[in-house]
Amino acid sequence: MPAAFIGHGSPMNALEDNRYTQAWRAFGRAVPRPRAILAVSAHWYINATAVTAMARPRTIHDFYGFPRPLFEIDYPAPGLPELVAEVADAVHPTWVGADLDSWGLDHGTWSVLVHAFPEADIPVVQLSINADKDFDYHLKLGAALAPLRERGVLVVGSGNVVHNLRGMNGALPDTGYDWAQRFDEHAKETMLGDPASAAALGGHRDFERAVPTPDHFLPLLYLAGLAGADGGGTAVLVDGYAYGSLSMTAYTLDAACPGAGDGGTPAPPLPGDVPPDASNI
Repeated sequence: MPAAFIGHGSPMNALEDNRYTQAWRAFGRAVPRPRAILAVSAHWYINATAVTAMARPRTIHDFYGFPRPLFEIDYPAPGLPELVAEVADAVHPTWVGADLDSWGLDHGTWSVLVHAFPEADIPVVQLSINADKDFDYHLKLGAALAPLRERGVLVVGSGNVVHNLRGMNGALPDTGYDWAQRFDEHAKETMLGDPASAAALGGHRDFERAVPTPDHFLPLLYLAGLAGADGGGTAVLVDGYAYGSLSMTAYTLDAACPGAGDGGTPAPPLPGDVPPDASNI
């Protein structure tokens, strides 16, 4: 089964038809039908490594200040409680908890899947990002998930390589600042050539500006770990920038997606009455 990292950007992408959402749809059409999707979303960032274990995960609207139609989206994909044991076995001796009722599917997951798999008929399970662990932990955990690919599980990381909310400028829907472009291009060289070294991106001169908090960057390391375990590099699904300080770059592993990234409109407008750093984008 292929794997991917998606730069998900604003939750408004769930409602949009633009160059990024078109690429996500192309990815969904290109991959074999998964037995399940294991999503690693920037928005489940907690002090533990856990997996959702409910049969019917709820759709979480974990953002503020956006229009009502976005809050009305429901992504009713089933869960797959038995996948918890498979994940735990794959990453042993790393401890993995089973979340029976506290989480569900956050917008980092469903804003992408509503395009990639709009029927919501494939089981979806989320793997939390352990905020207490370093980059090497997440890279190695991603590599440890590789056996799940042989069992029909599609691993999808969702975040943004560059994610600086305080630097966002709504007047720049399709532009990246010079420091954002430098870091994103260096990350691209790493992901295409030597993804197993992706943890070293933390030493880049623009890292602190591009990644002021690690939550949105860490999902990239799960795909990098999988690619390292596979012995190869990834491919760019789509790239670009939004609001100056977000990278929308997405990567795939072992997936050819014809037509992805060919034209289309840029990122959607931001809400006008809530600053980005208070909206949980």
